[in-house]
Parts: sequence; structure tokens; C-alpha cells
Amino acid sequence: MKVLLPNSITLNPQLPDGAVAVTYDVDAPIPEEHLDAEVLVDWEVRRKILADAATRLPGLKLVQALSAGADGALKAPFDSSVAICSGVGLHDHTVTEHTMALTLALLRRLPACLKAQQRHEWAHELGGSQTLRTDVHITTLLDARVLIWGFGSIAQTLAPVLQSLGADVTGVARTAGERSGFTVITEEDLPRELPRTDLLIMILPGLPATVNALNAERLALLPESALVVNVGRGSTVDEDALLSALQDGAIAGAAVDVTAKEPLPEDSPLWDAPNLVITPHAAGGRPVGADELIAANVTALMTGGELRNVVS
Repeated sequence: MKVLLPNSITLNPQLPDGAVAVTYDVDAPIPEEHLDAEVLVDWEVRRKILADAATRLPGLKLVQALSAGADGALKAPFDSSVAICSGVGLHDHTVTEHTMALTLALLRRLPACLKAQQRHEWAHELGGSQTLRTDVHITTLLDARVLIWGFGSIAQTLAPVLQSLGADVTGVARTAGERSGFTVITEEDLPRELPRTDLLIMILPGLPATVNALNAERLALLPESALVVNVGRGSTVDEDALLSALQDGAIAGAAVDVTAKEPLPEDSPLWDAPNLVITPHAAGGRPVGADELIAANVTALMTGGELRNVVS
């Protein structure tokens, strides 16, 4: 069994006997001598290359994406007989770290501190005696009401970290109940929950059903002291509505690691939005445990076992 590994990342999976790994260029069509491959690993592969592979690899059985959402593979015209597996679980810890970095930067008003530093100004209003909670902003996670919209693998890693710092965490998902010890509600409960939310964290996948999930109507339900962090997909937030909310002071601040169009255009008004932190899709990018996942799924494919993270 031939396994195609992308040259966009260093991989060394311990494949079972009978499987051989070949590295391919993610920016070029698969060479003729490798069209007999049965497994294609997808990491930062250009969409046109994936589309080309879908039509030129007749024996393909598995596309193993290393991204949490497998967005590119799902959009390519692979035959329905080809299993597509995602990299769910590979980005849990790194995205959690980045989410915490963005959250704490907003809570502790680091952007304002940096601007003061550039002015060589000791900003007394940003230090000294502070209150835990005001009508303008919160300054701590202690007793903060945090809502995580999209309560999958990443959220279930993030939630205990937030809780350990004193936050009251609730999840939002398609079905209500309890996951990993946290209460989970559905979107139908948002009109009740958003008005009491201090921090809204978005980790929704980029699906047709999630486009502009956080729209003007839902942003308006948040308190003026609320903060918004998006580490999911840029398409899930109505950027015009977010910009208006920040400009009007309808929310205290926001941080986005993703935007609807990436890279964010130079003329986007988001660059100059007040109280907005932007990072260039930097939360993940490090699929931790990729070798083990690839090896496990290749083994399952060869032995008739159950594949992990099947999405299609």
C-alpha cells in the first residue's frame, strides 16, 4: 500500500509491513509513478492539487486530513468510496494555548498597554487599583461567565483550563446535555444565555449552516462589557456586524485568529477596528500526534479495522 505524505510538514509515521511512504509536493500534481497510491495525507495542499488528485488516483481509499475540519478534502470531488478522515484531536492543546493568549490579552488590555508603551506613557488607568468587574469590561476570569460555541474536542480541552482560573463555562452545540462535565446548551437557548455572557468563544466549523452564526442580532444580545474570541472559522462571524459592534461600543472588545477572507485584505476596516486583536490564523498549525494517527488509520485500512475521525 502506497501512502502519499505532503512535503509541507515533517512526518515519520511507523507504518505497518506492506505500506510504503512517499513524499509528494503539495504545490504540484501527483507524479504519474505515484498514481497507484491508496492513501493521501492532506496538510496545506492547494485545492486545485486535491481536485486533481481526486480525478487521477483511481485506487485511492483514504484521504487523511491533518486539519481539524478537513475542509479542503471535503470540497474536492473525491469518489464516495474514498474515506475522508480529519485531524480532530491534533490541535486541541495548541488552539487552547492560543485561545488563552487572546483571552488574557483582552482581559488585561495588553493592546492598550502596548500602545501606551509606544508612546512612552505610563498609563495609570491600565494599572494600579482595579475592580474585578465593571459595566465597561471585565479584568479577570474569576467568576466570569464563559460561553464556548462549538463544544467539540478543542473546546473540551479549553474548558477545564478556563474553569481552573475561576470561570463558569457553558458549551453550545447541536444537542444539549453534558460533555466532559460541562453543561451544554443548543442555539435555541442563546437568547437567554448571551445577555449574561462575559466572554464568548467561537470554535465553530466552517459549514453552510454556520455562516454568520454570530450575526448582528446575536451580538446585540451581549452585554457592553462582553468580549468575543473567534478561533474557529472566519465565516462563522458576520464581520460587518462585529465591526459595527466594536465601533459603537456595543461590546468591549474582540480577538480573531480567523477571517472570512484570508489573508485579510490590506484595505479591510477590521485592521483599524477599536479594541480588536487580529492574529494570522496562528492558533493551530501544529498537528500534534499526526504520525500516530496516520499509522493507526493506515493499519485499520489494511486490516479492515475501524478508521478514526471519519467525516465522509
